[in-house]
Amino acid sequence: MKITLKNTPEQVELIKAMASRNRDVAYEAQTALAEFIGPVLAEVINQAPSISNLFTTLQYNADDNPSIPLDLYFDVADQDYVQVYSQSRAGGLPTSEVLPTSSELKIATYSLDSAVSFDRRYAAKSRMDVVAKTMTRVAQEILVKQNSISANVVMKALDSASTNSLTHVVKSAGNTFALADLNAMMTRSKRILTSFAGGTPDARSGKGVTDILVSPEIVEQLRAIAYNPLSDGVANADVIAEEAYRAAGSPQFYGINVIELNELGAGQKFQALFTGSSYDGSNSITQGTDDLVVGIDRTRDSLIRPVAVDSENGAEFNLIADDQYSIRQNKIGYFGSIEEGRIVVDDRALVGCVVDVTA
Repeated sequence: MKITLKNTPEQVELIKAMASRNRDVAYEAQTALAEFIGPVLAEVINQAPSISNLFTTLQYNADDNPSIPLDLYFDVADQDYVQVYSQSRAGGLPTSEVLPTSSELKIATYSLDSAVSFDRRYAAKSRMDVVAKTMTRVAQEILVKQNSISANVVMKALDSASTNSLTHVVKSAGNTFALADLNAMMTRSKRILTSFAGGTPDARSGKGVTDILVSPEIVEQLRAIAYNPLSDGVANADVIAEEAYRAAGSPQFYGINVIELNELGAGQKFQALFTGSSYDGSNSITQGTDDLVVGIDRTRDSLIRPVAVDSENGAEFNLIADDQYSIRQNKIGYFGSIEEGRIVVDDRALVGCVVDVTA
């Protein structure tokens, strides 16, 4: 993630004005930059390849109370009840609330904040790079918080998910993540995605899995498919290896988006949120030796991110000049915040695969 400010005469003068000894002129220039860069930061945050951006954005007015009518998301459910995973505050423990399908689900939102400052002399010298890196830090801090909150909700929902007497997590056939495991995840996704009568849905998505969240070690194993020999009897083995070779370093693998996260892997931060006390009948995950692949079907309206929109400028991210600094402190500060929430309405959009890397 990198934000760059163009070195134009207008922007140079604006940055210089931020360091003016006239408080009114300096604050006006700081406010002008905030109004300009705020929507840019929101766009950068929303386009980052991260787990937080797998959620579908549901905008609402900042003065409103967001809600979802559950009966529009489900035709008929077991006993007319569904489980919705959400958290009431940032960093809180996600919980499953059992609600009837005819209910109006009220969504708890929370504010994610970031505050930064830099020396006034950098503005006086028109150091565009310092201002740009300061704004990059704002976006990075918000994105880190969003990723942690998103992982909390997704891992909790996957951990507890069970449909048609099937858990949503399968075990890999060997000690590596292979094409057979990806195929098994697609099959499990289609088995748990049934109609209200337990049969074939009227509009089934293609693969059942559109995105997978993987660790760097799993990506290494995907690249290795290009040169490792496949088992005897596999049809078109050369074609499979050639496609894997061409996809090396690509964000897609056999038409599925691959999102690489350092927080996944044996004993890593996000994976530790998945307890895996029981999956596929009797197996359990070992944090120090097992790896986890998370599959998501984004064709379903399952992962929802309600976000407040400012009534004045229509932006999701609100960046304002921080007025706590006086001339004597010789600093320029900015304060940014975003009001949002994270919920999983339908856990059938989530599947997983546990890979025992020591097997």
